[in-house]
Amino acid sequence: MWRLLRRSWMREGGVILLLVVFALALMTAPQQAMEGAQHGLSLCFNVIVPSLFPFFVLSSLVVDLGLAAYLGRALEGVMQPLFRVNGCCGSALALGFLGGYPVGARTAIQLYEQGLCSRGEAERLLAFCNNSGPAFILGVVGAGVFGDGRIGLLLYATHALASVLVGLLFRFHGAHTPRPARRTPASKPIQAVNFPAAFTGAVTRSFQNTLNICAFVTFFAVVLQLLEQTGGLALCTRLLGLLGLSAQWSQRMIAGLLELSSGVSSLSTAGQLAQQISMAAFMLGWAGLSVHCQVLSFLVDSGLSPRTYLAGKFCHGLLAGGLTWLVTRWIPVALPVSDYLLDQTESIAALDFSTALALSTAVSVGAWLLVSALCTAIARKNGGNSRRHPVY
Repeated sequence: MWRLLRRSWMREGGVILLLVVFALALMTAPQQAMEGAQHGLSLCFNVIVPSLFPFFVLSSLVVDLGLAAYLGRALEGVMQPLFRVNGCCGSALALGFLGGYPVGARTAIQLYEQGLCSRGEAERLLAFCNNSGPAFILGVVGAGVFGDGRIGLLLYATHALASVLVGLLFRFHGAHTPRPARRTPASKPIQAVNFPAAFTGAVTRSFQNTLNICAFVTFFAVVLQLLEQTGGLALCTRLLGLLGLSAQWSQRMIAGLLELSSGVSSLSTAGQLAQQISMAAFMLGWAGLSVHCQVLSFLVDSGLSPRTYLAGKFCHGLLAGGLTWLVTRWIPVALPVSDYLLDQTESIAALDFSTALALSTAVSVGAWLLVSALCTAIARKNGGNSRRHPVY
């Protein structure tokens, strides 16, 4: 079976078959396809654009203005022993935890393209730096889907811990690959672009990247709608049923594997709470095929391999789900009985554009000021040390 799949004619035939099936589904269910596209566009306008665009601009400015290099000198003693990457990679990890998918991956690729990290370091970094943000986990998942902020805190804690564990595991990736001779971040001169050029480039690139993400979100919203309408989702559910999963959990799993927000939203229905939370943790760690396509669109021109990234996300999902399940076994959690769960979820997802953009921009500006203050303090400290200890 695997030998057949490796043959090019078999892969091309499978792609052609999928395209034909998708075209037939569009022709037989055009109304449902349009509804799926409308749902995807609404999600992009109200959630994706205001939450990601400011952080994309922030991450580009951090790299282009040289702030990542200053941060790298401060974090070299932490990132290198733990994850076997240089300190500059700490900016990708921090922005990934703060901005959510796919800000961390985009920042890591920018660091590699700017020559601030090697190919091996970039691939190891991609395995664990692309994470879901606190706004989505605490707000949409915790308060919206489960109606309890404590569950959101639990999910975010296990999500972050699993990410760090993945980084520790993948520090051994490429251990036998000879590292190219290059100067360390502490000795490499910092090259920065002037602010007007950096700001213009950051806004332009960030807008293009945001449009690419919106395209994938809309496409997978259409795919999910067509799968449900044409019976494809029911067929996949039966196949997963052979593995022992019930029809209800199989449908949730498929939705989460394809698109994160749709999969997590499906968990608000009946079921054991421990299973719901553990499944949500797995979905948040795996991120969904839609997010992976967004990251792969950045990887195309970089030359980096996607294998390490995909393996890291799969491990992230398994570790996050396992950690969450263990915590729920030790610390029982109870879902509050309420009738407003669905309304709560819809109200968060339907947050008006201006409010969402204002909140996201405020967080982005705050993060920008924090990073700037940190880098300024590091620069002053380094300058003071150089004056006190001149090198002859």
